[in-house]
Amino acid sequence: MRRSRRRSRTVSAYRDGGRTVVLIPARFSASEEELWVGRMLERLAAADRRRRPADEELASRAAELSRRYLAGVARPRSVAWVDNQQARWGSCTPGDGTIRLSTRLRGMPGWVLDYVLLHELAHLVVPGHGPRFWALLENYPRTERARGFLQGVDHREACAGGGEHPDSDDLDERTCPEDGQGLGAAPPAAAPEPADTAGDVLVAERPRERVRAR
Repeated sequence: MRRSRRRSRTVSAYRDGGRTVVLIPARFSASEEELWVGRMLERLAAADRRRRPADEELASRAAELSRRYLAGVARPRSVAWVDNQQARWGSCTPGDGTIRLSTRLRGMPGWVLDYVLLHELAHLVVPGHGPRFWALLENYPRTERARGFLQGVDHREACAGGGEHPDSDDLDERTCPEDGQGLGAAPPAAAPEPADTAGDVLVAERPRERVRAR
């Protein structure tokens, strides 16, 4: 939560990587702060639910990505959202064909979600992160842009939390656990482009309860 002296009537809420930021007028009382923070968090959560595809939709999305970029050879048994992956964006277990995506991806641009899905699908075809693996991802035109986006998110969160990231040379080995392949937290890079996430901002005007997207 952040207070702003420049605000007099509006309250805003938006996602900043893995964090949620609520901006309120500096003059708000403690009770007004509690009311509006709770209200905006509920509205963001509702927007996330509308924007985030269910597991069934993820499976359909994965099938289309496999068909378009991997000649349909990657056929996962299941694709599901999980909320216990904070260090990895996605993971897969080639042995049983399961793919898991972190709920940290919610609200991110669709082309970023597609990259993470495609990354895990490629692991069903080629284990590890060797030349053959990256050759598969070359077919997706936004691979480098999506990697930079995710790296920027992780770097920003690390700076905010005082954490450290491994060198980029260590990334692939670190994010490939023994029980499956994974796409994990990335090394520092350029911050995500604001134009791609502008739709995640909710603005409410006090005392009216109307919410509009910027």
